[in-house]
Amino acid sequence: MEHADIIKSLTKFLLLKLLQTGVSFARFTTQSTYKMQQHEFIQSNSGLLSKSISNTLALLKEGATIPFISRYRKEMTGGLDEVEVAAVRDFAKKYDELIARQQTILTSMEEQGVLSPELKAKIESCFDATILEDLYLPYKQKRETKGDKAKKLGLEPLAKMIFSQRGGDPEQMAERFVKGDVEDEEFAISGAKDIMAEWMNENTNARARMRQLFKRKAILHAKLVKGKEVVGEKYRDYFDFSEPLHKSVSHRFLALVRAEREGFISLKAQPAQEDALELLEHFFVKGDDACGQVVAEACKEAYKRLICPSMENEVVKEAKERADKEAIKVFSTNLRQLLLAPPVGSKRVLALDPGFRTGCKVVCLDESGNLLTNATIYPHPPQKEMAQAQAKISQLVQAYKIEVIAIGDGTAGRETESFIKSIRFDRDLDVYVVREEGASIYSASAIARKEFPDYDVTVRGSVSIGRRLMDPLAELVKIDPKSVGVGQYQHEVNQTMLKETLDDVIISCVNTVGVDLNTASSYLLSYVSGLGPTLAENIVEYRKEHGAIHSREELKKVKRLGEKAYEQAAGFLRVRNSENPLDNSAVHPESYKLIQSMAKKMKVDLKEMIGNELLLKEIKKTDFPEIDTFTFDDIIKELKKPGLDPRKKAKVLEFDASIRSIEDLRVGMILTGIVTNVTAFGAFVNIGIKENGLIHKSQLADVYVEDPAQFISLHEHVDIQILEVDTERKRIGLKRIIN
Repeated sequence: MEHADIIKSLTKFLLLKLLQTGVSFARFTTQSTYKMQQHEFIQSNSGLLSKSISNTLALLKEGATIPFISRYRKEMTGGLDEVEVAAVRDFAKKYDELIARQQTILTSMEEQGVLSPELKAKIESCFDATILEDLYLPYKQKRETKGDKAKKLGLEPLAKMIFSQRGGDPEQMAERFVKGDVEDEEFAISGAKDIMAEWMNENTNARARMRQLFKRKAILHAKLVKGKEVVGEKYRDYFDFSEPLHKSVSHRFLALVRAEREGFISLKAQPAQEDALELLEHFFVKGDDACGQVVAEACKEAYKRLICPSMENEVVKEAKERADKEAIKVFSTNLRQLLLAPPVGSKRVLALDPGFRTGCKVVCLDESGNLLTNATIYPHPPQKEMAQAQAKISQLVQAYKIEVIAIGDGTAGRETESFIKSIRFDRDLDVYVVREEGASIYSASAIARKEFPDYDVTVRGSVSIGRRLMDPLAELVKIDPKSVGVGQYQHEVNQTMLKETLDDVIISCVNTVGVDLNTASSYLLSYVSGLGPTLAENIVEYRKEHGAIHSREELKKVKRLGEKAYEQAAGFLRVRNSENPLDNSAVHPESYKLIQSMAKKMKVDLKEMIGNELLLKEIKKTDFPEIDTFTFDDIIKELKKPGLDPRKKAKVLEFDASIRSIEDLRVGMILTGIVTNVTAFGAFVNIGIKENGLIHKSQLADVYVEDPAQFISLHEHVDIQILEVDTERKRIGLKRIIN
């Protein structure tokens, strides 16, 4: 046995002895024991290597961020990616919450004087939250129960006699308990059943078996609330609906939760009652004599009044947590794809927020997204000032050297696109239809008011549409992710979990792409590893006072930006015109000297080496033993294409000009569309009209599709066939055509 294993086994043995003798866990547990248990908990839940877990926890404790750890500390973690690093963080948090709950339970039981050494050992060695609560249930402080009232009447001895089932007549046993408030034998036996029912409910083994029954056989049943047929019409599929709870998929379960919350249906999740009673009777009833019959009646009381409501709440809660995780996973995948949507880059943009009666709001933006001018045109009914609108657009395009045009995809979007394409410009211009969901949220936000205090919401909304085309990531981080239109029942899921997950996605995307230190807004900078809102504002203030930042090193002059923040942030910030070309790459400054030594060994200038793939292939890892393989590989990859934007290039999509509304659609038509949302049941596609069509997952591919996200992604251009058109319900069924 290895030395480390001997120490580990000895530590476990000593800990067990401490627990068995009732010695305080908090008083005698060493830091090393705490770490050992924490690592075992994380490892058992994540399957990651112990060394990776240990080093990751150490880095997190030092203040390192997930993007920094996964990108620049691979040699310490064994190459863990962002998802795995986040898992270590989250399981560590869960472990600490369990320890805190253990201590709360132990304190409560100590105060009650009911904490035996054996029970203490069980609690302190339990890391399953459900079982932990089962252990605590008999001692949990609660309002006076029926069993408590019966005990006060002195009926507990009667309950024990009947529950032991050693023969005898329960009514004769009850005779001597008829006194005071105990009116008769029937009253006494009823009180004894109340006591027994609570014993059954608090029996950890019985609860464990009942829990398994509910998990395996609970049927989720929805029933219409009387009188809600009309107002709850959109939920009519669930007015009389049932399915096994464990087979309920995320989107359907959350739809049921929403329908119940809105008061249209009632929900139950229970197994067949006879199965549950059979289980309890098998567990507690020892025979079919008179006492056994009373215990069987107590089983029914225990199940209906205590166990069933408790277990139902528990399995529904677990099902809700599973559905939440699945929905949040779908949301986070979509959000990542939305944030990493192809940008057109630094181009002069004319952006329109379309409208009929109120006109189209037009703005012109320079290469950095700064507002140059704004106007309103009225090319559509009722005004229909087509000639004036054409003249105005042509004038703006020429005056501001416009390179691309962005049109919001909302009301009048298709008509405005057709109008713009009818104009003959003096240059070739690409016209893009831009997703505008959330633009109104941004335009009314404090961020927008700060950016454009002298303009109204309509101008701000148009600016947002134009900037989304230039750089979706930089613009969309200003908007609450729940408002960007890619979620699935996002208002029904755990809001704390949703926010934490989506924040992780935003941080990951921002740091994956990298941020221009001299043009980024404070809001975008705030998501850079190691910065946050205060340092982001300080960077912007520094730029205002001193002008452009010329190097990463100059970043250290920013107020309150210390060594730790610099270490975490530097590799994700780009300085385009720095004297050191590495400042515009993902190479961390801590590797600059190493790269200089590489250039020296290859007998070339640093600038000659960067981007020279043939030269870089000649550099051997064996010549640089001081560097680990992970870092070496990342450096060579980055030097081949320094500062490469991982996002694809934006593409123009041409919708079928003959399709203007749902009435123009016919079954069998072949069209081209763009994916606007991916859910657990399929993908929604914009085909150039107000209503999006749905490709159900059964129509996504020629094989069985479990997870649509593995077959299709947001912003993907797809060829589809019209399968079904329901003009009354505004629903369009689509099939993906695989070329």
